[in-house]
Amino acid sequence: MWKNRIKEAASIAIGGHLHPDGDCVGSCMGLYQYLRENLPEKQVDVYLEEIPEAFEPWVPAGVIRHEAKEEKQYDLFICLDCGDKERLGFSMPLFDRAAHTVCIDHHISNEGFAEENHVVPEASSTSELVYGFLEDEKISKKTAELLYMGLVHDTGVFQYTCAGPATFRAAANLLEKGVDAAKLIQDTYYEKSYAQNQILGRALLESIVFMDGRCIASYITKKTMNFYGVTPVDLDGIVSQLRVTKGVEVAVFMYETGSSLYKVSLRSKERINVSKVAAFFGGGGHEKAAGFSMAGTPQDILTNLAGQLEEQFELLEEAEEAGDRS
Repeated sequence: MWKNRIKEAASIAIGGHLHPDGDCVGSCMGLYQYLRENLPEKQVDVYLEEIPEAFEPWVPAGVIRHEAKEEKQYDLFICLDCGDKERLGFSMPLFDRAAHTVCIDHHISNEGFAEENHVVPEASSTSELVYGFLEDEKISKKTAELLYMGLVHDTGVFQYTCAGPATFRAAANLLEKGVDAAKLIQDTYYEKSYAQNQILGRALLESIVFMDGRCIASYITKKTMNFYGVTPVDLDGIVSQLRVTKGVEVAVFMYETGSSLYKVSLRSKERINVSKVAAFFGGGGHEKAAGFSMAGTPQDILTNLAGQLEEQFELLEEAEEAGDRS
């Protein structure tokens, strides 16, 4: 059991995926906060890339490390919300050198790359999984805020189907610790900068529908990002806004990360398993939220993507026809 690893370890590193989102930050910092408060004798360090500005007021200041020293070695590395080792980015060497490794995750594409793995694809978030391991009476308000933030962001403020009864029970228990849910949700989820709203408007204005209106897509180039003065972090939420378009089943959003290299995000409204589509192109994720990277023009990428999406729609239609016949 990985909790025994924590008891035995004198030094612990916690790391999450590249471009950390709300669940990654919430689960990593929530676990950090809990360990620091309840096991102060242990050395606990967190390794993440730069986090979105909106999260900073809710995160302990000066804790997150953005680079890893080559000689550093930990007794235990806990990997959170990360579907594969490579997505740890700069902290991967620390993972490789650690005496023991643990991975806690809910990505369906996770194949269990750590020494001990707790992967539950049905869970709403990694924050929910972390909460399940903690002793409720030892959870402080600060820890509760961080874990609640993770729940909020990976469930779309509890709108997505991944938010089941266990999710709402966890949320209720965390609220009882004194979390100001309204402020946290407004500050970290809904509030956008003027530049973020501008780039969102640009993406929506230039979006296209295809496959008889069942899919919608948009993209942003590096040139456009530079014009508006935004970074990839500022693009969070665009694909989710595309997804709510009436009649659309799958939303696609792409942004340029290098010369003719794009990060592609997929969101499914209800019936299409986009993780299978992403996996075909070397990516991964969840049934209704997945992604991958691909070289080419946006038009080339959409052409390749359309073939896989069409296959998923055909499989869905076959399954529905078989169900009608039975």
